[in-house]
Amino acid sequence: MKALVKTDAAPGITLRDVPVPDIRDDEVLIRVRAAGVCGTDVHIYEWDRWAASRCRPPFIVGHEFAGEVAAVGALVTSVAVGDRVTAEGHIVDEHSLFSRTGQAHVDPATRIIGVDRDGCFAEYIAMPAANIWPLDPAIPYDIGGIHDPMGNAFHTALAADLAGAVVLITGCGPIGAFAVGIAKAAGAARIVATDVNPTRLALARTMGAHAAVTPDQAADAVRTASNGLGADVVLEMSGVPSAVHQAFALARPGGRVNMLGIPAKPIDVDFASEIIFKGLTLYGVVGRRMYDTWHQMTRFLRSGNFDPRPVITHRLPLEAVDEAMALIRSGEAGKIIFEL
Repeated sequence: MKALVKTDAAPGITLRDVPVPDIRDDEVLIRVRAAGVCGTDVHIYEWDRWAASRCRPPFIVGHEFAGEVAAVGALVTSVAVGDRVTAEGHIVDEHSLFSRTGQAHVDPATRIIGVDRDGCFAEYIAMPAANIWPLDPAIPYDIGGIHDPMGNAFHTALAADLAGAVVLITGCGPIGAFAVGIAKAAGAARIVATDVNPTRLALARTMGAHAAVTPDQAADAVRTASNGLGADVVLEMSGVPSAVHQAFALARPGGRVNMLGIPAKPIDVDFASEIIFKGLTLYGVVGRRMYDTWHQMTRFLRSGNFDPRPVITHRLPLEAVDEAMALIRSGEAGKIIFEL
């Protein structure tokens, strides 16, 4: 099969012919039809400090996908050949303390496809049957292939009560843009989105932001939306130090800041003035709650009130991996899909 392989501990990803994976008795073989490209894939492609410390080549890259079941192991009864599916890409021990207390998403022993084991930028992928998620017949493969990043946005947004809230979203990359649409569908009263990139601000407007502004305009936009009180909920999606401080500053006293963005290095925070004396609640977001977030996501998609399609800006073949990475680095793309 064709696959995009991280062959060496150096920049680049290579298209290779590799064997179709074998499956164990509790696994499913999936014919991949669509796979989303993520910032994590860019880190691996560029072989930056994070990638070099985490990943061990060779392995197949990619962790967002959808397709149909091609084969099932002898013990698998939950899905059948021909089923349309996606999957949770975080693989955990179902018997761990974290799994058994509803916190599998923060299990330190999690293994991620396309990072810690072979991923989905390939014609086939083997997955544990327990991780498989069925796709409704009405959900096309391209939307199925971005359930992973949408799930991150759903987790970040719906960990707060958004109904009637003034919501500030800092960072309008694909996950931030999804979060705008989710906040709108969840009944937020006003949504302010910030970014420095005009393309991303345009996506935020398309997804339903009432104000999509640059960071220097954010304070005025939040004051206008909240009658001067500040945002009830802030969804920090960028990891940029200035945006993190702005999230704390523009949250109202007693407000909530849900943090998905990952800073590239440590940030100095004045906990007394920025957080404690304001009575803020901070929530760190890791992946998707397994599997609460997946049920929420499926129901929102079924409702018709949340449409992620405007965020998808490019559809490319696996052979265009260099183009895909360049588009992401340029900031001129939303979500990119590999179609197989």
